Amino acid sequence: MTHTHVAGSIHADVLTRAPGWLRVPADVNDLLPRLWSQHVDKDADGVLTVAGVSVTALAEQVGTPVYVLDEDDLRSRARDFAEAFAGWDVYYAGKSFLCTAVARWVAAEGLGVDVCTGGELTVALRAGVEPRRMGLHGNNKSDAEINLALDAGLGRIIVDSFDEIDRIRRLVTTRDLDERPRVMIRVTTGVEAHTHEYIATAHEDQKFGFSIASGQALAALHAVHEAPELELVGTHSHIGSQIFETDGFAVAARRTLALHAGFAGATGVQLPQLDLGGGFGIAYTSTDTPATTPVLAQSLRRIVQTECAALGITVPHLSIEPGRAISGPSTFALYTVGTVKQVHLAGGGIRTYVATDGGMSDNIRTALYAAEYSATLASRRSTAGPAISRVVGKHCEGGDILVRDEFLPADIRPGDLLAVPAAGAYSRSMASNYNHVPRPPVVSVRDGQVQTLLRRETLDDLLQLDVGP
Repeated sequence: MTHTHVAGSIHADVLTRAPGWLRVPADVNDLLPRLWSQHVDKDADGVLTVAGVSVTALAEQVGTPVYVLDEDDLRSRARDFAEAFAGWDVYYAGKSFLCTAVARWVAAEGLGVDVCTGGELTVALRAGVEPRRMGLHGNNKSDAEINLALDAGLGRIIVDSFDEIDRIRRLVTTRDLDERPRVMIRVTTGVEAHTHEYIATAHEDQKFGFSIASGQALAALHAVHEAPELELVGTHSHIGSQIFETDGFAVAARRTLALHAGFAGATGVQLPQLDLGGGFGIAYTSTDTPATTPVLAQSLRRIVQTECAALGITVPHLSIEPGRAISGPSTFALYTVGTVKQVHLAGGGIRTYVATDGGMSDNIRTALYAAEYSATLASRRSTAGPAISRVVGKHCEGGDILVRDEFLPADIRPGDLLAVPAAGAYSRSMASNYNHVPRPPVVSVRDGQVQTLLRRETLDDLLQLDVGP
């Protein structure tokens, strides 16, 4: 089993017309189902449709670029995690994509919501998510963010430093709370997850958590346990994002549960909760083959039961955070092609550069992580053969790449619509106004009906922030 590694070179060897993992398609019009949401297909004319709505109609109605979310698909993925991990708490990753509608949907399907800033917390609260089903992360929470969590009565605050423990204790003393805030200790397990270094979060040399190996994690547990203002509920481990194998979870669980056993031996108190994190991977290209939700659940249950039995401790109440696995596959990005340029490569060969009306401002991941994506011609069926292409944006930046390598029809031309799957996680969340480009809207589609979740920004929106003379 192989997977596209997100840490690949942003500038591949130009003498190679296509990377070794990319296969020439038998039919360049075909879709690979596992890259797309459940209700995406192509009609007889090759036009991409989602839940009964064609992308040509969408483009006419809301314009491009646009993020198109398959509502039933997202809700189904949330429901699948709730069912497969029955008895656990499952937290939707607000940082992957959050708006009030999505927060309501995942809560209705039985999930909690994980947030990491005051902004995300405010959106979830406005959506009506039950505060006890929410958790607040963050390595540098401000007083305002902690106060917001305290006043709302959040189900848990995941602490990340000794400074933060002191800060929460101080702020608790300034208010009259009905109960002590529930606190989890984020631990660093030393697991080197197979992912990009920027989204691997459990190795020692990074900003998150308390190290188990150095003894910091145990000291933090004691600090909270001895603080009369706080209720210690357990530990939180997160090894990274876009993870396919469960081997890293086994190591992380072993080390974290050993910490639980050590704490119980020293205090006589068994920690009641353990969050294993998550960050489960999704398919961005044909090489990605993520595990099914039931397989993940079975594997993680077995890991925890085995480790607890070996340590002679009770299995704690468990929780996970699936990350992009819910939001990512549910959405595709839709663009209009503006220019097509053929570039002759040194040593022979031609690469077709397909420029769209979007770019790194609506999906920074390719430039930031060298993430791999796929794309398809979405507005018609082509009879031309495949040509190795690079899908780029409109920004004044050489690294403004959306899809580094893809086979697209050789007759792709200005005016065509192009769709990029798996755009639901971190695309809109990490979007910017680089070059003063307004951010695209997010629309959802269900049973032939289109609903705007986030409207398109306008130049007037940008100018409203400009208060200079």
